[in-house]
Amino acid sequence: MMDSQQIELIGRNRLVSELLEAKLEVARPERDHGIDLIVYAEKPKFVAVPIQMKAASKKSFSLSKKYAEFPNLILAYIWNLEKGQTPATYALTYVEALAVVEEMGWDQTPSWQEKGGYGTTKPGKRILKLLQPYLMSPDKWREKVTGTLCRQDGLLQKTT
Repeated sequence: MMDSQQIELIGRNRLVSELLEAKLEVARPERDHGIDLIVYAEKPKFVAVPIQMKAASKKSFSLSKKYAEFPNLILAYIWNLEKGQTPATYALTYVEALAVVEEMGWDQTPSWQEKGGYGTTKPGKRILKLLQPYLMSPDKWREKVTGTLCRQDGLLQKTT
């Protein structure tokens, strides 16, 4: 059985590999203040977005209110990193992840309201269905990064 550091390293390497396959570039912040990676595209127009990675040996979905403070943050959930399983990566903006939390009713729980977050290590069929549109592939990664909102002059604008 792998420890949490091993899971994180395997998850990060898998994520970086997926991003590079999508012809994106990756930078690692020197210190972790809630952003694990910065992914960027140089063409057709430079755009960069922060990524918070959540790696798990099996399946796990969580969201913390603290991530709302990062404009354009992508939450990358890398699942099934245990040997013998088929890994999967889901990528959601904070707003998309919050919509899942609200749809599941988790925003009404004491955990969300009092502690500022909610998570599950046993996501059921309903949440899996809600997450399905966010299952990533190289093309979807490129669109997620280059089609995301960018902060310019204090205003959020859709990139083209």
